Amino acid sequence: MYAWLWRKLPGSTSTRVVTAAVLVTVVVAVLWYVVFPLFEPLVTLDEVTVTE
Repeated sequence: MYAWLWRKLPGSTSTRVVTAAVLVTVVVAVLWYVVFPLFEPLVTLDEVTVTE
């Protein structure tokens, strides 16, 4: 998958590195600000039950 993505990116090696870094940053930002907040109500991390 990474080799396929690397071949599809335009430009020289330095341009590909910058483009890949921007793509990773965009994916992380979308996950952090859109996807994770949507699933936060479904995950209850505050409610801890200890059973013995």
